[in-house]
Amino acid sequence: MALKLGAIRATFAVGGRLAPKRTVNRAARLFATPFASSRARARAARPDADMQRGSIRRDGETIATYTWGDPASQPYVLLVHGWSSFGLRFLPWIGHLRALGYAVVSFDQPGHGNSTGRLCTLPDFIATIRAIGQAFGPAELAIGHSLGGAALALAQDESWSARRLILIAPAADMEAAAGRFLRFVRLGQHLRSSFMAWHERRTGVRVADLQVHRRLPALGQEGLVIHDLDDTDVPWEEGERYARYWTGSRLLTTQGLGHHKVLDAPEVIEATLAYLRGERVGDRVVASPNLPFGVA
Repeated sequence: MALKLGAIRATFAVGGRLAPKRTVNRAARLFATPFASSRARARAARPDADMQRGSIRRDGETIATYTWGDPASQPYVLLVHGWSSFGLRFLPWIGHLRALGYAVVSFDQPGHGNSTGRLCTLPDFIATIRAIGQAFGPAELAIGHSLGGAALALAQDESWSARRLILIAPAADMEAAAGRFLRFVRLGQHLRSSFMAWHERRTGVRVADLQVHRRLPALGQEGLVIHDLDDTDVPWEEGERYARYWTGSRLLTTQGLGHHKVLDAPEVIEATLAYLRGERVGDRVVASPNLPFGVA
């Protein structure tokens, strides 16, 4: 793996100088390609017998869905996975949510798990959440992890919404995420604007419009943000940003769980259940009017 990563970095470092256009295209496609492990882990998951498999169609792709209970007659919880993950990653949550009387809906984003497709972007995440919402109706609760948390916040509009949101290790800024990727693969920062332009041409969405803090003040729901101080994939500061701009939220900070273990850590699930029971969980973050990212 180290040898392969070294070769990728060398290719981008050299290609960024000798063939910048081709190299940016290759890097952008790599950034939008989920890891193959998403499909392998989805195939290996062992859900209980109560789960029903289904699918919906969106933009020519088949989106795999998983349901427990009857979302048409019961309040339901929508579960939204993160980048290179899969819907059944939430299996440790299902029994707890069902015990509270909820139906549960999860799904695989395009290019992930058992869904079709190869490339996937944050706008794809958002559009797929809305398509699932149109199929199943408004959710009583929606829980999102990582990029799924960002997409969940951005997906809230008049056409679909959840009454409450729980965002776990949510990414807040696509520009920052892209910058981390460029540094990781050693693509020169002088190609950053071309890299962003590729994304905007493909999706028709300005990268600046995907900065979540621009949308958070308009969220009318209550919600809980959970983020770990030792998260090296999405910095804790991004979760804290949600709590500063989203007036209806509380922030629960954990430590020692990182970005992935935080999703199904027993203490996180228990804190979430306590929050749903109406107990006080996390802290209300009070922000100054002089917010560091400007006026939303």
